[in-house]
Amino acid sequence: MESVAFKCPNCGAELVFSADQQDFRCEYCQSSFTKQEMEHIAAKQEEKLENITPEEQQAVEEFAENTGFYHCESCGAEVMADDNTAATFCYYCHSPVILQGRVSGEFRPSKVIPFRLSRDAAVQQFKDWCKKKWFLPSDFTSDAQMEKIVGLYVPFWVTDCENSADMEALGKKVRSWTVGDTRITETKEYAIKRNATVILRGIPADGASHISDVLMEALEPFDYQAATPFAMQYLSGFLAEKYDLNMSAVFPRVQRRAVQACDQLLRSSAKGYTSLSVTHSDIKVLSTEWQYMMLPVWFMTYRYQDKTYEFAINGQSGKFAGEPPVSKKKMWGFSLGLAAAVALISTLIGGFML
Repeated sequence: MESVAFKCPNCGAELVFSADQQDFRCEYCQSSFTKQEMEHIAAKQEEKLENITPEEQQAVEEFAENTGFYHCESCGAEVMADDNTAATFCYYCHSPVILQGRVSGEFRPSKVIPFRLSRDAAVQQFKDWCKKKWFLPSDFTSDAQMEKIVGLYVPFWVTDCENSADMEALGKKVRSWTVGDTRITETKEYAIKRNATVILRGIPADGASHISDVLMEALEPFDYQAATPFAMQYLSGFLAEKYDLNMSAVFPRVQRRAVQACDQLLRSSAKGYTSLSVTHSDIKVLSTEWQYMMLPVWFMTYRYQDKTYEFAINGQSGKFAGEPPVSKKKMWGFSLGLAAAVALISTLIGGFML
């Protein structure tokens, strides 16, 4: 007997019927759907399967046939490469990596944003940033370290979300004026209600567990209008990370950002109040549309005192993100030198006053 499984439209996990609540629930992301919503979901899933063209199927098969991945035994990262790549290294820990096998067609991105920032421009931007930092380790900007800056296509899940958003709040308008010697304050209170369907487009979440989510979010935004259908030639001269976090794994991050965006939108719509206190908020992600993309990042890691520091530059816009290491030796040397200078100045001033 053939079984039927309905997938959660938010994270792709299986939906199950809740006898207690009389609705359908995702045990992974905690989304819930009514019978009517389930009928709509089923229709969309069936339509999506029917609309796969022979050309799209062929592209997926060619990608699986001509793409391998390299596995790093040191940190576990998996780097994708085409058939022309014989050997490479791990962008994260810089250990040599060896070919492990074929990448299945499910890892083929639908789109890619090509690099616009050249390697020379990325290196120069990194050096300019370093000039503003006083206590960097001596070898941080060495030629050997600069060679570790690599162009990396990072796997991203880019999501469009349909959200229902309800908010109730208490708004206050306060004004004060003076009559003679009396100060008068008037406070008016208003009951505020907002109910909206909010469509958010292009929420990104990287699908590589080895890369800091905070670092990737700091590189935003990317201009999705420059995205083009994926083709292997865009990887020529660059590395590409194979995702190890699927839609289900990144959905909590997407959900968090969607809820925050809806909350800010509803709050910003209540203008003209001295203060606003939210008394009730119910924001729910109803459905999602996912695209798997490769986004361009210049990436470098630096190991210092048992800690790995990550630096990244948006390969499209040039936006920089990273936390600088601090040389305690240089910092203490500067502090001692400053203390000595202060002591000398104090001695000279004291001598002039005698």
